[in-house]
Amino acid sequence: MFLLLTAGSAVQAGPWAEWPILPGPDDQQHPDLHGTVAVWHEFVSQFGDYDVYVVDFNDIENPLVTVIGDANDQMHPAVYGHRVVWQDLIVWGDSSDWDIHMADLSRFDEPIGYIVSDIPANDEQRPAIYGNTVVWQDTSGGDYNIFGADVTDPERPSEFVVAAFEGDQQRPSIWRTTVVWEDSYFGDNDIVAADILMRDRPAEFAVVLLEGDQQNAVVHADTVVWEDDFYGDWDIFGARLSDQNQVTELVIASVEGDQRHPDVEGHLVVWQDNRNGQWDIYGHNLVTRRTFRITDDPGDQIHPVISGSTVLWQDNRRGPWNIYAALLDGPDVAGCASPPAGDVNGDCRVDFADVAILAGTWLQSHFSEVPISGPVPAEAAPKDSGGRLDKTMDRPMRSYPGNRNRGATRPFAG
Repeated sequence: MFLLLTAGSAVQAGPWAEWPILPGPDDQQHPDLHGTVAVWHEFVSQFGDYDVYVVDFNDIENPLVTVIGDANDQMHPAVYGHRVVWQDLIVWGDSSDWDIHMADLSRFDEPIGYIVSDIPANDEQRPAIYGNTVVWQDTSGGDYNIFGADVTDPERPSEFVVAAFEGDQQRPSIWRTTVVWEDSYFGDNDIVAADILMRDRPAEFAVVLLEGDQQNAVVHADTVVWEDDFYGDWDIFGARLSDQNQVTELVIASVEGDQRHPDVEGHLVVWQDNRNGQWDIYGHNLVTRRTFRITDDPGDQIHPVISGSTVLWQDNRRGPWNIYAALLDGPDVAGCASPPAGDVNGDCRVDFADVAILAGTWLQSHFSEVPISGPVPAEAAPKDSGGRLDKTMDRPMRSYPGNRNRGATRPFAG
């Protein structure tokens, strides 16, 4: 089922322009974003199941909307370019399992559906996509492993094994040929990665193998971020993958309360944070080392994702979970470590805003004794940063057939 809808007008909240993408009475959850195309799964109360919503909000006042709704549930979508993937609940008789499906939205109002992986009795879940590569977690072998498929020819996806070890390998994220996931091989969750340039021989390496749980990892370029309970509550850590033999760890947010569910693109990291008693969205600039608050609205804001300077999250300020967006701008999100001469507010450009600040500070200095403050320093990490000792990793991978998948083009229900 596909619908074209319009909705939503911009509202202001603090320094950011915020608005609900497609406000409605049903719960909208687990968004993903690429450019101006947002996806999420929504519980459609009229039919009693979850469908995938795809919204192009390039025109905020008149967004294009396609709904992918078939029998049973479609959940946990991910988007890259004109392709959307999700996990699809297949029911036959008294049995059911999750498969990975994909839609090509080159023609937004006429998506074409494909099956990426549909192994009987296996649960294929939590897909991620970059370019022509889809990865997911798969219950082959009795626990979760990471599989992938080359969907260059979507009618004949070429499947391959990314990680199949003892314990669970779950929740993959992909950027180009780098795949990261959370891994319970040692009994708790660690973050592990692989370079899949050679599909038949993925080159695995450790990102972080520490005591406690490291999970919900996301990769972009050479940066990985994750949530980490090493200090007893959840914090946000990251790592640079420039040298796979010596991964450099970063402390991004380690304050009181929980910081969870990070996402990263370029030099910007976002996450949900309850340091103030409810869940808000925060951000961190990896270049300027500024931490900044994105939302301070009523209710909870959770599960943020970022693409460019746009952040999406799910938000219950009006009752049901709806997907909201914000356009980030200004010195908090500037991408230069050393602002150019004349850049007073630190946003990496010289413009009228700088002139206005100069004029205002001149007036203050002549008519009051208010001091002029500089840039906000990076957020401190008050907890002890010592004692994070690595485990060592040397483990055999299980073997699987070269391609388990049949592949097919699948029409959506009307």
